[in-house]
Amino acid sequence: ADGYYEYTTLECIYSTSDYSDMVYLNSYSFNKVVDLQFNSTVGKYVGYTEEGVKYAENFNKDQAFLQQQKAYVDTFCRSNAQILDSAVRDKT
Repeated sequence: ADGYYEYTTLECIYSTSDYSDMVYLNSYSFNKVVDLQFNSTVGKYVGYTEEGVKYAENFNKDQAFLQQQKAYVDTFCRSNAQILDSAVRDKT
């Protein structure tokens, strides 16, 4: 089918049980190409395409928005990982 395909992915990546290496990624893609991504380790948006660079510049100007994105590693990732991990550990 012809058309456009735009989507956002939110990922929490970690490999330690204490979540000390937790990374929050927020990626924006268009037609299967990642245009733009926030990485909590980097602490800002990075553009990977011409359009993505423009969006990254605008997002990175908004300090309140960046602070909110940085906080998601704790408020979104760690809190959900603790719930999900305990559910799995309790079943084994």
